[in-house]
Amino acid sequence: MTFSVLVDELLAEYLRLSPVHATELGNHEHDGEWPDLTDAGRTARLAFTRSALERLAALDPGELTRDEAIDLRILRDQLAADEWADTELREGAWNPLAYVYLAGGGLFALLSREFAPLPQRLASAAQRMRGLPALLDAARANLTAPRGEDGGAARPVSRFHAEKAIQTMPGVADLARTAGGEAEELDDEELRAAVQDAARLAAQAVEDYTGWMRDELLPVATGDFRLGPELYAAKFRHALRSGRTPEELEQTAASAFAEVRGEMVRLARVLWAEWIGDEPMPAEDGVLVRRVLDAISLEHPAADQLLDFCRAEHRQIETFIEERDLIGLADEPLQIIWTPPFLRAFGGAMLMPPGPLDRGLDSFFAITPMPDHWTDEQRESYLREDNSRQLRLLTIHEAVPGHYLQLAYSNRTPSLARAAFQSGVFAEGWAVYVTGVMMEVGYGADDPALMLVHWKFYLRSITNTLMDIGIHAGAMDREDAMRLMVEGGFQEEAEAANKWDRARLSSTQLCEYFLGAVEMTDLEREARRRADVAGRPFTWRPFLESVLAHGTPPTPIIRDILFGD
Repeated sequence: MTFSVLVDELLAEYLRLSPVHATELGNHEHDGEWPDLTDAGRTARLAFTRSALERLAALDPGELTRDEAIDLRILRDQLAADEWADTELREGAWNPLAYVYLAGGGLFALLSREFAPLPQRLASAAQRMRGLPALLDAARANLTAPRGEDGGAARPVSRFHAEKAIQTMPGVADLARTAGGEAEELDDEELRAAVQDAARLAAQAVEDYTGWMRDELLPVATGDFRLGPELYAAKFRHALRSGRTPEELEQTAASAFAEVRGEMVRLARVLWAEWIGDEPMPAEDGVLVRRVLDAISLEHPAADQLLDFCRAEHRQIETFIEERDLIGLADEPLQIIWTPPFLRAFGGAMLMPPGPLDRGLDSFFAITPMPDHWTDEQRESYLREDNSRQLRLLTIHEAVPGHYLQLAYSNRTPSLARAAFQSGVFAEGWAVYVTGVMMEVGYGADDPALMLVHWKFYLRSITNTLMDIGIHAGAMDREDAMRLMVEGGFQEEAEAANKWDRARLSSTQLCEYFLGAVEMTDLEREARRRADVAGRPFTWRPFLESVLAHGTPPTPIIRDILFGD
């Protein structure tokens, strides 16, 4: 059996066992199905994973091409991570929020992407909605399994994750009702009735499940949100696949924290007269920077104008890139929208691309609106954090030349392994790194205040890392985290409070930004060194496009692709 045939066979089975992931990738053979979350389903997944690892280990590396060897490495690392997640992390046994994302993602992918005619997508959605009660029954069983016994999990259910799941699970019911509403457009009366009946069934199942979480699960959810040092170190290794350890990354972040703050002090001194006036500068550096940033932050759009502001900025950024021939742009469509309700637990902004097999479909740059219950003070604090200059940087990060452009390039890769298993370190690192590139080549050079806000944005990636490691491998509490973000990183209280929540809900993901940016910068330094040795000038476009030309692999692999001798 050839390598490509084996990969096709393994991926077909992988996607059969992970049907929501298949839909999100653009494989629509299992669009009406959910993964089997029962003990039998977990046993089947583990059996497949272990069999696949054995079959890959039996390959003769000497018979593989270089591209095949790279794909083999990606597959083996992913399968090893899956085995660890199923046997050690066991997140489904203690994290109720995981089921919100699974259920919401399974419906959202069918409703938001026009990969097929509406009747076909709604038929699949109806099948999934009819299967939702059984999925949620399996979630109940997993979350109430005996702690520490065979088939159970030693970790008790995390109370904070349960609280957030209760808040966001109703968004899944909203998706079901959306499907029922869209069915009104169908000419097929039988299908219309089937979709609407399934939508009512699903919405009721979500309401019942949410009530169960509130009334029965939450009172007994005594678990901590922290992973703990050992589990965190293992997840760090499997999820991030970097050559660095948490301790090494923490040391690098601490050094960068001091360096960036020093540069911000220098810039604030330059900007003081323009933004503050004749008032004497404070003696304390932190107060100096905060005063200038506070003045800059007063320039922001109204809450209901955030989308329009980013849409206009996106057009200006693309013009800047074309004028400087920095990197080739993409033709794939992009929409800038409000974040769907079921994804709002983390807050902030995100890029939701089409699956790599769904070519030509829309990407969504989503911005999370402020909660309705926020006070005027909280809303103003949030808008000051996402002020006009911060939104300019955010649009670079999420759209062009950040996530949207990188993933448009990535989705062109012919490698199914690289398409299916994308590295968050590569993706997030690219977005942080390339924002710095834009500053370096002169974007916003007529607005010196933008550079100060840029360094604050970069400092956020550093504090993300310090906080993620400090929380999940240490004992960092809310007071320490808020001090790090507000006093150390100059963030607004509302933004910092959201990030504290996000850091408790996730683990290792907040390290991806800084870690990836550091490793992207390492790639640039090596490319510059090689250009210097060869006696030729370093130019941005060939380098940037070479980084994006191979999918979204872990950064050690892209280094091997670009520079392996």
